Amino acid sequence: MTGAAGSRTQEKDAGSGALRRTVPPARRFLARRKGVLARLALWSVAEAGQAFVVGHGVARAVDQGFLAGDTRRGLGWLAVAAVAVLLGAPVMRGVFAELAGLTEPLRDGLVRRAVDRSLAGALARPGGTDRAAVSRLTNQVEIARDSFAGLVLTLRSFVFTAAGALLGLLSLHPDLLVVVLPPLLAGLALFLATLRPMAAAQRRALAADEALGDHATRARAALRDLTACGTGPETARRGAELVADAAASARVLARWAAVRTAALGVAGHLPVLMLLVTVPWLRGRGVTAGALLGAFTYLAQSLLPAVHTLMTALGAAGSRLLVVVDRITGPAPAAPAPPAGGPPAAGAVPPAAGAVPPADRGTSAAPVADRGSPSAAEDVPRSVRTARSGPPTARRPGAAVEFRAVTLSYGVRAEPVLDSLDLCVAPGEHIAVVGPSGIGKSTLTRLVAGMLAPSSGEVRVAGRPVAGRTAAELGALRTLVPQEAYVFAGTVGENLTYLRPDACRADIDATVRDLALRPLVERLGGLDAPLRPDELSQGERQLVALARAHLSAAPLLLLDEATCHLDPASEARAEEALARRPGTLLVVAHRLSSAVRADRVLVLDGVRTVCGTHQEVLARSSLYRDLTGHWNGGRHREP
Repeated sequence: MTGAAGSRTQEKDAGSGALRRTVPPARRFLARRKGVLARLALWSVAEAGQAFVVGHGVARAVDQGFLAGDTRRGLGWLAVAAVAVLLGAPVMRGVFAELAGLTEPLRDGLVRRAVDRSLAGALARPGGTDRAAVSRLTNQVEIARDSFAGLVLTLRSFVFTAAGALLGLLSLHPDLLVVVLPPLLAGLALFLATLRPMAAAQRRALAADEALGDHATRARAALRDLTACGTGPETARRGAELVADAAASARVLARWAAVRTAALGVAGHLPVLMLLVTVPWLRGRGVTAGALLGAFTYLAQSLLPAVHTLMTALGAAGSRLLVVVDRITGPAPAAPAPPAGGPPAAGAVPPAAGAVPPADRGTSAAPVADRGSPSAAEDVPRSVRTARSGPPTARRPGAAVEFRAVTLSYGVRAEPVLDSLDLCVAPGEHIAVVGPSGIGKSTLTRLVAGMLAPSSGEVRVAGRPVAGRTAAELGALRTLVPQEAYVFAGTVGENLTYLRPDACRADIDATVRDLALRPLVERLGGLDAPLRPDELSQGERQLVALARAHLSAAPLLLLDEATCHLDPASEARAEEALARRPGTLLVVAHRLSSAVRADRVLVLDGVRTVCGTHQEVLARSSLYRDLTGHWNGGRHREP
């Protein structure tokens, strides 16, 4: 009971908060468009006159025409009423023409705000993704635009049509207002009382829908992870909770819709019933038959349709508009803090590799989920259990990369991907990481890059822990080049200097020469020529990304199968150029030649790790001998 009361209180607070946040910018928006509002008001006055003339014409046609025996006069008044009805078409045309002056600037402003908010969120949360951004830019912006248009139309129509109809009733006989106004006002009051809680319920329904969609997207992208890590049941339970929450939100909306329907019945039907019941009393008060017929005309043709439209628009479009505009323009929800050094919570979907925004100048590409990433379900049974790179390596404070008893697993009951891994990479060393697909190679590079946090243990780069560092600090230390190379629409030079915008022309030319990029640069038209990503092959994209990494100032380069689309000669040339560059190079090997070129080879085999030179690892690791035979086109024969 207390929880339900707290939920209702939170919904009320959310609705009032959204209203407080939305009203000031709405006032400023309308204040800048006084000319459009004035023209809308003029067309609406014409609509009010039309409503007045229709009911008044019917009343005069009965009293002064047909009941008085003057058929010609009665038909004349009906003709006046018919002309007023026909004039409604050009009036509505004028209204819609002016309406565009309000709706289109609103849509443009919301799109700009949604884009700004998404970019700001990307800068504030490097590596994160905002899956609701597409919904805000497309569905929610169009909801706001259509809802705002409907709201302006109905509010304007109700105010001016109701004014014309009420003036008409007053002109026919004041006692008509005594009968019609009380139920009309009671229904409107009941309806207005539902606006705030219904807006809060609508807000909760939108949030529940977004959460359910986000969960479904994550789960669909991580089906292999869920199977491999044993977190499927927890994820299913979390999905069931989100479905139940969405259903509860829908039921709350349905209850408020029922209250709104009751209000509509009071305001939309009770005035007519009251008018019928009080006909004898009204006749005794001197109300003529024509006045009664005119009153029914005002109610049936003008007042009650306007009330019905108003309640429908405010109850549905109005609450949607309030919630959607607040979600686009209001403060961004706080991102949940990731668990520090622990596995994901039960039921959580393992995180997909997120794109790194331009602010993270330490990565040469937006990391994309590949066959070796946790989001592609790379890490399977008992990977690297009690893994040691030979005997525990001495922990040197100046090590370029150091793993200290690092364990990483996804899910509470999942087998660890890396288990108590100790590894030390010296400054300037060239190390290759090999192993079967899905064994944890990309996980290792992402731990070094600071994109994943270990469940236990510590990862250090340049002698300092990776955990807790800002994106700028990490960017100054390492550059990660993933398998899917990131190339953007800009000039060739801008793509090459993306990680080092202040690079001089001599350094750029040296990079182009070392990676044999001159033919590609000349084909594209030079460094100042525009580069269109869709005109490059996958191999050319990788060459651009590798050149960008070569030019960067980061002392540690991480290549996660970053040469898989290059031919062997281009791969060898690129790796040799990167190895000559000052700093440390860690390569997830795609070919045997990459391992042979490295100073040391780290083999991940799912049971333990072996680390040493190519010849040492050949002698100590049967998996490496098998991989060498596979790379050479046949099984390696042991001596």
